[in-house]
Amino acid sequence: MSALTYVHLLTDDGGRMPLRAHFFYSPVDPYAVRVEFFDRRTAVEGWHFDRQMMADGMQRRVGEGDVGFRPQWNGTTGEVRMDLRDRAAAGRRSAVLCVSAEALACFLERTYAVTPAGAEAVDLDAVLENLLAR
Repeated sequence: MSALTYVHLLTDDGGRMPLRAHFFYSPVDPYAVRVEFFDRRTAVEGWHFDRQMMADGMQRRVGEGDVGFRPQWNGTTGEVRMDLRDRAAAGRRSAVLCVSAEALACFLERTYAVTPAGAEAVDLDAVLENLLAR
């Protein structure tokens, strides 16, 4: 399952640059949400997030280290702020992105309809098959 939406990259000068974001969920990897960010038609970055962490980040600040989520308001609309740090990259890049809380909630609701919280199970055979296929 997937969803396409816009996120806003917060720029150093206080501006907001729109990017497309493609969210992916698969019950084969029930704990994870994969997100690819696009500038026009080119994928500029891809991340894997913990699904429950994203859901918790809609209500309160969560995350330490490379990823953090927290709710915030942009005028009258709710957003979820994503703080991303790539410590492996030269210069330790970081980015702050905001996604509509409504869009994220809708996507997460669909993922929990497929795999309810607490019902996650990892098919180790499928994981190994996927790793060996690379």
